[in-house]
Amino acid sequence: MKLSRPVSWFLLAFGVWSWVIWVTFVKNLVKDSSGLAFDHGHPTAYFWVHLLLAVVSFVLGTVIGVIGLRGLRALRRTS
Repeated sequence: MKLSRPVSWFLLAFGVWSWVIWVTFVKNLVKDSSGLAFDHGHPTAYFWVHLLLAVVSFVLGTVIGVIGLRGLRALRRTS
């Protein structure tokens, strides 16, 4: 399958965007002082669920970004 240049760039940008957003979210989650993420220093269910969401988003963002990067490299080879 061959990806177009715009689609490849979109996938790569999505992968980078996913990492930027979720790294920021995890940093804020760890620093949470509202009592949602930690209860007396122990992680809550809120923390674990959102950490799981972040990990899944890291994996999906990485996979999607790699697909976009491979699409761009394939286009460069054929040009």
